[in-house]
Amino acid sequence: MSLAAVAVTAATRRPVLTHTLGFPRMGAQRALKFALESFWRGDSTEADLQATAAQLRQLHWQAQADAGLGFVTVGDFALYDHVANHIQLLGCEPARFGFDAHTPELARYFAMARGVSAHASDDHQGCSAGCTAKHTTAGQPALEMTKWFDTNYHYLVPEFSAHTQFHLANERLFAEVAEAQALGHRVKAVLLGPLSFLWLGKSKTAGFDRFSLLTQLLPVYEAVLARLKAQGVEWVQIDEPILGLDLPDTWRHAFEPSYWQLARSAPKLLLATYFSPLAENLRLACQLPVAGLHVDAVRAPDELVGVADWLPSHKVLSVGIVDGRNIWRTDLDAALQKLRPVANKHQGELWLAPSCSLLHVPFSLQAETQLDAEVKSWLAFAVEKLDELRVLSTALSQGEAAVDDELHAARTALAARRASPRVHRATVAARIAAAAPGADQRASAFPDRQKAQRARLKLPLLPTTTIGSFPQTAEIRAARAAFKRGALDAAHYQQKMEAEIELAVRKQEALGIDVLVHGEAERNDMVEYFGEQLDGFAFTANGWVQSYGSRCVKPPIIYGDVARPKPMTVAWTQYAQSLTTKPMKGMLTGPITILQWSFVRDDQPRATTADQIAWAIRDEVCDLEAAGIAIIQIDEPAIREGLPLRRAGWKSYLERATRAFRISASGVRNDTQIHTHMCYSEFNDILPAIAAMDADVITIETSRSDMELLQGFGDFRYPNEIGPGVYDIHSPRVPGVQEMAALLEKAAEVVPVEHLWVNPDCGLKTRGWPETEAALRHMVQAAQAVRERLLEEAALA
Repeated sequence: MSLAAVAVTAATRRPVLTHTLGFPRMGAQRALKFALESFWRGDSTEADLQATAAQLRQLHWQAQADAGLGFVTVGDFALYDHVANHIQLLGCEPARFGFDAHTPELARYFAMARGVSAHASDDHQGCSAGCTAKHTTAGQPALEMTKWFDTNYHYLVPEFSAHTQFHLANERLFAEVAEAQALGHRVKAVLLGPLSFLWLGKSKTAGFDRFSLLTQLLPVYEAVLARLKAQGVEWVQIDEPILGLDLPDTWRHAFEPSYWQLARSAPKLLLATYFSPLAENLRLACQLPVAGLHVDAVRAPDELVGVADWLPSHKVLSVGIVDGRNIWRTDLDAALQKLRPVANKHQGELWLAPSCSLLHVPFSLQAETQLDAEVKSWLAFAVEKLDELRVLSTALSQGEAAVDDELHAARTALAARRASPRVHRATVAARIAAAAPGADQRASAFPDRQKAQRARLKLPLLPTTTIGSFPQTAEIRAARAAFKRGALDAAHYQQKMEAEIELAVRKQEALGIDVLVHGEAERNDMVEYFGEQLDGFAFTANGWVQSYGSRCVKPPIIYGDVARPKPMTVAWTQYAQSLTTKPMKGMLTGPITILQWSFVRDDQPRATTADQIAWAIRDEVCDLEAAGIAIIQIDEPAIREGLPLRRAGWKSYLERATRAFRISASGVRNDTQIHTHMCYSEFNDILPAIAAMDADVITIETSRSDMELLQGFGDFRYPNEIGPGVYDIHSPRVPGVQEMAALLEKAAEVVPVEHLWVNPDCGLKTRGWPETEAALRHMVQAAQAVRERLLEEAALA
């Protein structure tokens, strides 16, 4: 061994604590999802829900303790969303909900998350059993929901105005700390930092700067931290992920005085950043008056040595060395190679952690008894990632010999994955290489396509449609489960699904909708369904990840080159079209959304994988057109989600992403209309890229923001047609005709009416039929009312 190696080894052989920034909430078998939905249906009590939540917290803390972590993390658990938890903790529930002293805490929480119907005073939606209090009588939409940075997790957006007040208003965090301490655990509490909390919210008063609220927010954070210190909490992880963004100077300069103020009464603070390089904020983060700093060494590996240089030796350096966003086993040798020089430079305490919260990965591989053994050997879920931390910590503090077997197993799995013949397909690479220039362009510009499509489709002004899916009833899910386990043969399964498709078609015809969809009864998930029919994908049985509230997704695993062996949707769509003379949309998921909502291979550039998916979807689009389908929707809700958090990376990403979409969409004739759908993201800052996708029609979420998102499309003069959502499908609330008509009137003020479509915000899979039919009936009536008014005005002009 060289003298340098001896020096590095000697420097690293000191205790290395491990911890996690957060842990999955739903449980190994999605117990929280089922408890929430039972409570919302009224089938169980608040006590039942809270008992399930407490049991899950105990199990998750024990998993952390069993993995040898130095702390259990408390405060990351939420019944719906951790940002919503902070809204209640900090006492800034929006006044528009009309909460008063009689409104139970949990009712307020779920009202913000799910909205309040006009009959809430009678229904007591979200209340505990036996509640007789009178609550808000006017309907209120839920808080706006958008993506948590560049993940597929959705958070509830805080609302701020000049009237916003803060106070310590909730005991949930402190009760959970006491709960963990009573079980004998050493606790590290976690909070979303004050600057990130304000940044992630929205100003609801014109011209109001939410930054001005910082001075009154900080004392409440001081009070929270003082309470935690009084409880005996030694460390508080305070998350400030916005340090990875391009911040205005006003916000950057506020960090130092804010944290000097917080440090006065706080326990030891571990400032946590993740998802993005610190870049110009690196020195700032290292010099803040906190006891430790966590950095994401997966997303920003090149900054690690710089952090070790700048961080004072008396501060803890927490290195996010295990990927908290993906499911591949860690290359432990590469991780150790990255860690050793850092440990040699930084003479203070070294901690190891996942790069970010493990909220974004499934619970454990232990339940995956049916997963292909070879692929399974390449993976690590949340529980397994905790064990990887143990191996790395032991190797650093005691030497590699202490974990030789674990290191050998990791090397073997990595080598097997690299050499597997299932990963690379020469035909896929050859097809992409041989693509002709212009393959990502339609034959004609939009005005010519629009003329051809109008001649073919003959739709009315303000045509109505839906986004694609209809309610997935218990009968649909039961039939699909029976088919999957072999209890229902293919012929009978097809009969059941065709019956559900016919039901959806007949209901749409009865409602008077102009462009129909087949309802997607046969689909389990908008990404998983396609991945199951494409080469290069693997699937789990229990690899669930929370998307929002009780909604969980089971992302496919892209482990190899992607190709489409046969048509995926054509037969179902043809059958649906045979049932009606109205246009039937073909429904597909776009390449970037399939990429973003999957666990993606990390052995080649993501852009290469996106192009492979795009060509596979293009084949499906062309087959649908050949089958006589005139309208094809290629959903891309995740385009904005994949945007790099630093603006320096936007241009190259958007060029690649929009090109992938155009590849998928550009093989059709002018009179075939291409739709796309996007939801729950901020689009106004990437409108040129959205226009560059060149979809004939785009549908977007706008109702929760009161058409705020649409203003940007109007200012930009978006050239193609657009369908702003006129009601929020993520809430059980059914808005009235006048409310939808008012939103549509707002839309007509900023977008040429001849370019407007009328549709819900998103798909209707998670809703029930009664509320779906009621809402769609109101939507059609609203469209008819506005259409008639416009035609009357045109006749009088």
